[in-house]
Amino acid sequence: MRQSRDIYLVPGFFGFANLGKLTYFGHIRPLLRRGAAERGVEARVHVVKTHPTASLAKRAARLADTIAATAKAGSGPVDIIGHSSGGMDARLFATPGAELPTKVDVERLAGRVETILTVSTPHRGTPLASFLTSRLGQQILQALSLSTIYLLRYGHLPLRGLLQLGALFARWDSVALNSVLLDHIFEVILGDFSVGRRRAVQRLFAEVAKDQALLTQLTPEAVDVFNAVAGDRPGVRYGSVVTRAAKPSLRSARKTGLDPAGQALHSVYATLYQLAGQERFPARSPLTPRQQRVLEAAYRKLPGWSDNDGIVPTRSQVWGEVVGAVRADHLDVIGHFGDSSTRPPHVDWLATGTGFTRERYDRLWDRVLDFLLAGAGD
Repeated sequence: MRQSRDIYLVPGFFGFANLGKLTYFGHIRPLLRRGAAERGVEARVHVVKTHPTASLAKRAARLADTIAATAKAGSGPVDIIGHSSGGMDARLFATPGAELPTKVDVERLAGRVETILTVSTPHRGTPLASFLTSRLGQQILQALSLSTIYLLRYGHLPLRGLLQLGALFARWDSVALNSVLLDHIFEVILGDFSVGRRRAVQRLFAEVAKDQALLTQLTPEAVDVFNAVAGDRPGVRYGSVVTRAAKPSLRSARKTGLDPAGQALHSVYATLYQLAGQERFPARSPLTPRQQRVLEAAYRKLPGWSDNDGIVPTRSQVWGEVVGAVRADHLDVIGHFGDSSTRPPHVDWLATGTGFTRERYDRLWDRVLDFLLAGAGD
């Protein structure tokens, strides 16, 4: 008899799963269904429409509510894949005895979980979160978020707004924030949106304004406290996908191409990399010998704590079995890299010059499926 299972995809910080047809996990969902079918397993793949920046407890509760509403009783095991902070949601949901703001039986639901895979997740926090809690960080976050929404919708950014965004990031630490420039960036990007989509974006930003607890909970200091109380569930297999992008340099800038759009996005990436690479970790958990071997084999040497994927330090992403350690940026691994040969095309957002390819993407997610389905049918 063909086994069936439910796989839940949890978006990260400021996830766009709740903005209509935007493709946060657009490439991952069919890939998982198809790959599972090839292995003789029926996979029902669900995307959790979580709160974009609410607390981990609220986001974990939304995960619990989604599982309660969609997983059929007695229909097989549950697997959770969390990208970025979505991996923290999954860990908290599965923590034995976790008290979450929901009416569903969390313990019963968590008892069905077989595997939790975290992808580019800040298990030790990210210094970038500390910057984003500042007034400057909040405004830049909105500009980045709006740009990402546009990119996922249209496959490119308007050159005029993109150049201004690149200029803003190129000098963010040496001049006062130009609110007029930010307003103009918003005007340019929103100009191509329909009235309905503008309202959807406005509702998203309004929801963000009400609750931004997640930002402070992803700082290294806060995650140190989180790890003291969020324990692994016995019987659940934990795995992680670890990412490391090229360090910004003249070489990485050349690899992004000579067009102004690529160079503007590389300026954005260079700033994010600098902020994420600040070494501010109160607790540096040692790696197991096997984890260390996997990282050394993937990157030729053990990454330092300043090495990152543009958002999260590489060493911060390790949790459980390292299912894959790849040279990629924070969004490459969920399908947002440059490849126009597919339909829908893969669209790159962070211009890092790292060189992540469709072949590496397919190979990585084959390993992920092997990890998820290990023991299926036993």
